[in-house]
Amino acid sequence: MKVVICAGGTGGHIYPALAIINKIKEKEPLSQFLYIGTTNRMEAELIPKLGIKFVGIEMEGLDRKNVFKNIGVFIKYKKAIKEAKKAIKEFDPHIVIGAGGYITAPVLIAAHKLKYKTLIHEQNSVPGVSNKLLSRYADKICVSLPSTVKDFPKDKVIYTGNPRSEEIISTKKIDKEQFGLNKDKKLVVIVMGSLGSTTMTEKLKQLIPAFNNKNYQVIIITGKKYYDSYNNISIPKNVALLPFLDNLIGLLKSTDLLISRAGASTIAEITAIGLPSILVPSPYVTNNHQYKNAKELEELGAVELIEEDDFFYTSIIPRIDAILENKVLYNKMKESSLKLGVRDSATRIYQEIKKIVKDD
Repeated sequence: MKVVICAGGTGGHIYPALAIINKIKEKEPLSQFLYIGTTNRMEAELIPKLGIKFVGIEMEGLDRKNVFKNIGVFIKYKKAIKEAKKAIKEFDPHIVIGAGGYITAPVLIAAHKLKYKTLIHEQNSVPGVSNKLLSRYADKICVSLPSTVKDFPKDKVIYTGNPRSEEIISTKKIDKEQFGLNKDKKLVVIVMGSLGSTTMTEKLKQLIPAFNNKNYQVIIITGKKYYDSYNNISIPKNVALLPFLDNLIGLLKSTDLLISRAGASTIAEITAIGLPSILVPSPYVTNNHQYKNAKELEELGAVELIEEDDFFYTSIIPRIDAILENKVLYNKMKESSLKLGVRDSATRIYQEIKKIVKDD
């Protein structure tokens, strides 16, 4: 099978795209892929390193505060459609897949105009602007959460879950000892998105000293951009700092409690393995969709939710201690999380792709 896949901006879009690629490779090892992304976001560096053919197209999202800036965005959008058409025609795929980010709009529009089969995957509980636009053109729409089905045409939408959930099941566990930690002590992992966070970095600096002498261990993944800003902080012996970790899902399988943003991939990963979590939704995302992602899980008892403005070491430490020390609470969170998990989502998406290609 020949597949064009596009996704851009953050790991929340890129890693589900890679999970789809990996599932197709597993099922059809001779498949060929072309990944179309933006020129200046993390996919431009990551995808070529993985040996996947990559085409970068300049594109940015709409500016909701400065409407005049959108004139330039529209010009880039028209140019991006033209460039995407050229790349798609040259590659001549069986299907074009969009996995999120503003790059998906021009690529999927180009594919539709060229009459190629298309599929989009919506990760969040609240559909993004691009996917709402593309829903009228896509042949199939896969969604991560049951609540999102209602937001798309009934004859096109299907609930598949997020492909990252299946990826974490099959990923090899990373042992704590690899980071110089004690295998017999519980582990808390803190990560605020694949790129890190300016606001949360300052809050984490204040939090770190409070972990001193705790009977659990902590790994904080700072984001490459923020790692050096921790140089002047005194780090307790039970705390390890990492700038980035390629195989975070491998580490999550050795983790007892995750403190994280509430992106769609994170939701898929923690529910697949039943990992108790404290979610801190990013307030800077479109439609506040991370809060809605987290709220859905909190209401079902799978996670605890704390908003960024309420995140202080005086509030978060008691929550961590309570979850790790209360076996009844911990097991309830674990069981509730597992009930929400979809563990064959990549396979479900692959099956939909095959149906579309077969109908061509």
